[in-house]
Amino acid sequence: MEKPFKRDIYFSFFMFTADLRPNDEAYTRILIRHLQALAEMGYTGFDLHIATGPAGVDHRTEVDDYVRLKRAFDHAGFRDARFTTNVGTTRTFDPTSPYEEQRRQALAYLKSRVDITSVLGGEDTIMSGPFLYPYGVFPLTDSGDQIWSDALQDWLKPRYAAASSPFKELAEYAREKKVKLAIEPVKNWETPGTTMVSDALDFLDTHDIPMCGVTIDTAQVVMESQGPAIFKDNIARAVRKSQLNYIHISAPDRGAVTDSWIPWDIMLGEIEPVYTGPYLVEVFNAIPPFDSSMRMTRRRFWRPGEDEAETGRDSAYDVARSGLKTLEDKLAAFGRSPSR
Repeated sequence: MEKPFKRDIYFSFFMFTADLRPNDEAYTRILIRHLQALAEMGYTGFDLHIATGPAGVDHRTEVDDYVRLKRAFDHAGFRDARFTTNVGTTRTFDPTSPYEEQRRQALAYLKSRVDITSVLGGEDTIMSGPFLYPYGVFPLTDSGDQIWSDALQDWLKPRYAAASSPFKELAEYAREKKVKLAIEPVKNWETPGTTMVSDALDFLDTHDIPMCGVTIDTAQVVMESQGPAIFKDNIARAVRKSQLNYIHISAPDRGAVTDSWIPWDIMLGEIEPVYTGPYLVEVFNAIPPFDSSMRMTRRRFWRPGEDEAETGRDSAYDVARSGLKTLEDKLAAFGRSPSR
């Protein structure tokens, strides 16, 4: 008899931090308390952002730091928990650079992030994020003006072409490590490219990189896409080449998922029949650097064990718990069972 399908639902640590500080034992204990609380709610996995180290850092040393962090997680009872990662490229580590040496540096950086993802998540895990074009780096003309619209697209085309060779090598490296790559498009006021799922799929198709895939984030799609017809086409395009690698469930304001403006029927109606991977509940809390980089005006969800408790206001755990319940209810409406 065939076993019933079980859906894994993960939670993003963007609620708590953008830097795991793997060498900070005191902070590791805080992270473990968050893991324990989320696991008790019913989450089966966790998405962790891998911060960029200081200039000149030895990537091998960074990997070793995360080996120690994973040992601490294992010792705390999370040996079998699933971990995925969120990774971004930077002005320094830019695989789209016109300079070969900089592209080589970016490739070494991204390979180290694949290594860290493998360390944390084991086999068949996922490295997601805006790791094609550097996040938040807007191009300028010689006179210092920002480049937009047709001029921006013309400017990006050779940058993406330059990235094709390092990305092919990265994709092969990730395949050997059994890590799925998932480029995440991000809305246009955060970064100039890629901003739409179509952009990421076009890059992979144009430069023949089938072993890399995409992340579809509900918030990004609502704020930066052409509409339901293109969304449906993008899902079909990604599925045809086994490139639909991760789904992020995130509210358009990046806050609580419950009672948000996510068009559940449209999105899950296309995704659920064809996707068997994990869903990630992703909430960006109003903490550095998100409060400034994402121009957050809403108050912070207070983090148990880190912030002073605030009576009458939702904690990070309240938001996580209600987000899980909301997603489970929505999935149940499509006939799929959650993981618990």
